[in-house]
Amino acid sequence: MASVASSNASKYVASQQDMELEDQHPSTITEKLASQELPPLNGGLLAWMQVAASFCIFFSTWGIVNMYGVYQTYYSSNLPSSPSAISWIGSIQAFLLFLVGTLVGPIYDSGYVRSLLFIGSFLSVFGLFMTSICQEYWQFLLSQGVVTGAGFGCLFLPGVTVVSQYFSTKKAFATGIASLGSSIGGVIYPIAFTQLQPRIGASWATRVIAFILMLTLILPLVVIRPRNYSAKRRSLLDLSALRDVPYVLFGCGILLGYMGIYVVFVYVQLYAVATAGVPSELAFYILAIINAGSSLGRVLPNFAADHIGTLNMQVLFVSAAAVLSLSLLAIHATSGILAFCVLYGFFTGTFVSLPGPTVASMTSNLTFLGGRMSMAFMAAGTGLLVGTPVAGAILATGGGNNWTMLQIWSGTLLVLSAVCMLGARVAKVGWGLLKKA
Repeated sequence: MASVASSNASKYVASQQDMELEDQHPSTITEKLASQELPPLNGGLLAWMQVAASFCIFFSTWGIVNMYGVYQTYYSSNLPSSPSAISWIGSIQAFLLFLVGTLVGPIYDSGYVRSLLFIGSFLSVFGLFMTSICQEYWQFLLSQGVVTGAGFGCLFLPGVTVVSQYFSTKKAFATGIASLGSSIGGVIYPIAFTQLQPRIGASWATRVIAFILMLTLILPLVVIRPRNYSAKRRSLLDLSALRDVPYVLFGCGILLGYMGIYVVFVYVQLYAVATAGVPSELAFYILAIINAGSSLGRVLPNFAADHIGTLNMQVLFVSAAAVLSLSLLAIHATSGILAFCVLYGFFTGTFVSLPGPTVASMTSNLTFLGGRMSMAFMAAGTGLLVGTPVAGAILATGGGNNWTMLQIWSGTLLVLSAVCMLGARVAKVGWGLLKKA
């Protein structure tokens, strides 16, 4: 009883310290927090409010990224552009989420988190409203790809980092709950667009999504309050990491994995209609089904990862995703497509929720964590940038119907990703099955 009271008292004192910093200038906050690092609360109202705010950021950023397959299908029927060209819009959007999220690191470390949140919110909402009035391909590329993607990048870093500062033993689990927002957004946004587009048109459907985005970004603007800042400005590169074999192999696994997993997200609706005879009214819900499956894939693996290791969990789940991706070659029925989508969503959920905690677990000197995290994010962003456009070019080689080679492309990338991550695990802890990694 006394220990519980002591714990609650320490959380209250820590919360009061946070409140005292709230209204001070960012540079003053940075100096104080850098000189006196505050311990994680590991629970309590303030900590879980950060999780809720991070959930909203994932909902508003990755939720939109994960719904791009709906736009891919719509643009393929309404724009005079190839599938490969159309996929560049979503690829650039996702790439800028990682690139800008990396480049704003020094701004974040200087204490200007609130500024990043305001700029990111404005660009994200403005980009979607501009998308709703676009007519030409280059206009969609600029507004939906570049402007919205840059806004997502400004939001991404605060959303990713703030949760880990408030938790210690529950860090991976709390991060999993926050990243669940991307799955929920990936369910709600496609359904909203699918239901509204036939009734009010694509332009107003996109505006409704922009309004939802605006509302969900209010909580992060009000609540997010980083607990610690680095005394040393974040480095965008840590070249010494290139001599760390487990880290390099894991980085290669992330690059190859992100090249492969979103091929299915972007093209599965078109594939379901073209080869499995799925009715178009049902096909529009396929992306929502994948994201619904990934909801459990964000929380359950992260809970287990706190006990058996984040890298172990990544190896298991990317291996299962690779098998599933190749199995799509043999699926040509509606029931099989639906079952595949649920399982694929579940086993690819860890690609959003676990890379950050995994990089942290592989970094013995946390002084270099910023640079290593940046390099891992850039590997993921590069994979997102090139994976789906190359898949679109492959699809076009068969008169727009070379689905077999597209699936082989996606499945092979995931197999190589699994091999790289297994190599990272072996290089770190050896072949022992029971070793935590």
